[in-house]
Order: sequence, then C-alpha cells, then structure tokens
Amino acid sequence: MGYERRRGIVLLVLTSALWSMAGVLMKYMSWNGPQVAGIRSLIAALTILAYIKKPNIHFTKWRVMAILSYSLTVMFFSIANKNTTAANAILLQYTGPIYSAILGWVFLREKIHRWDVISIIAILAGVALLVKEGLSTGNWLGDAAALFSGVTFGALSVFMRMEKDNDPAQSVFWGNILCFLLMLPFMGRVEISAPNIICALVLGVFQLGLSYILFTKAVAYVSALEIVIFSIGEPILNPVWVMLFQGEIPGPWTVAGGATIIAAVVGREIWRNRHETRKAQAEIQAV
Repeated sequence: MGYERRRGIVLLVLTSALWSMAGVLMKYMSWNGPQVAGIRSLIAALTILAYIKKPNIHFTKWRVMAILSYSLTVMFFSIANKNTTAANAILLQYTGPIYSAILGWVFLREKIHRWDVISIIAILAGVALLVKEGLSTGNWLGDAAALFSGVTFGALSVFMRMEKDNDPAQSVFWGNILCFLLMLPFMGRVEISAPNIICALVLGVFQLGLSYILFTKAVAYVSALEIVIFSIGEPILNPVWVMLFQGEIPGPWTVAGGATIIAAVVGREIWRNRHETRKAQAEIQAV
C-alpha cells in the first residue's frame, strides 16, 4: 500500500468517525427532516466557505452531477433519520457499493471483479432483512428515503472521483447550498431552543462541514468503491451512539441485515487485498 493510499484511508476513517455522530444528534433534535437537512447544510456551507475562501462558479458536467448527488444524499439521509431507526437509516445508505461499483465501471472504467459481484449479492440480502424490519414497524417511508440516499451516495463517490483534480470541495459547498434551497420551502416554523441550536452547530460545522473537507482530500487517493468501504466505521458507530444516548435498540432483523452488509463490504476488501498480494508476488517471481 503506497503512502498516498494510506493517507486517503486515514482521512476516510476520520471522516467516518465524524459522520457517525449524525444519528444521535438528529434524534435529539425536535426539528423535522427538512429543517435538519436545510439548516445543517447552510451551516456546513459556511464552514466549507471558510476553507475554500472563494466559491468557483465554473460548473462542469461532473461537478453538476456531484452537487446534485451530494444534496440529495444529505437530504434523504436527514429525512430517513427522522422517520426510521438510526440503524436502518445508515445501513441502508451503505448499499452505496452496489451503485458505486456499477457507475465506477461505466464512468471510470474500474473493473467489476468476482468479489464485487458476491459482495453486491450479500448486500442485497442484507437490504432485504432491513426492509423486512422497516415494513413490520411501519417505518417504510424512512427506509425508502434511506435507500434513495444509498443510490445517491454511491453516485456521489463516483462523481467526486471525476472531480478530484478540480477542487471537489467546491462541489460539496454548492451541494450544501442546493440542499438548503431545496429544503427551504418545506421547513415551516423552526423551534428555537438551546439543544436544537447546539446540535445544529455541531452537525453543520463538524459532522458535515469538516468531515467533507477531509472527504474531498481523501477521494484523490482511493478508488470509488474504496470510498464507501473505508468509511465502514460510520454504520457501526452511528446506531451504537443512538442506542447508548437515546435508548433506541435495533431489532433482530436490523442486526442481521446490518451484519450481512458490513461483512460483505469488509469481506470484499480482504478478498481484494489477497488477490492483489498474490498478483504482485507472481509478478516478482516472473521477473
């Protein structure tokens, strides 16, 4: 593993730790999904503006796609968190490898290997278990939003890779602006209270703003599928924080589905590393 790839992985791990705070903070707030999504994105946009200094108004095709994918991801994820369990919201979002693998093949010409296909099948099995839980508890609306966030998250990882040499932080800035504008008509009356304001600031500045600054630095060093794989700490920690601080205990189908998805993602990476190690050893022996 080269230095740049190691650097990218470390940045992704830090990013996933910050992302994992979303569920517990959103559950603690009295705001609805559009209010959380819009105000969080507005604060995050201001945070990222302080980093990029000056917005770039040059929009390439891939930047527009990244902006749209980003805004839909944070929008659907916030709505999902307010309408289903934190575990289902984050785990269904992590169906992203399915879409990043397909879109990575279409746009980046990244090969889909046997282990990718196996992991995709296993992820779909995990999704079926999560959806079963959502249907039985009446959380189908939140689960549907979470599934859509998985599609857009997978697309985001690919389009951010396409923008890696064109300051991807700009895409995140404009994506947050777009999310705020899209949610503005649906916010209604916002309840102002100390807990809501504190949670909104932490969500906007750290959980979303700083995390995506780190994320945009990481995408230059890893593949589209690895972006999802090495962010695996988020779906593990997110429901744990909610369970500890909110008492929301995942149901048995959620635990089974989540374990299946996480095992599929981690197993795919172990399989890939072994394949690359054997291939490198074979090339050395051939020389």
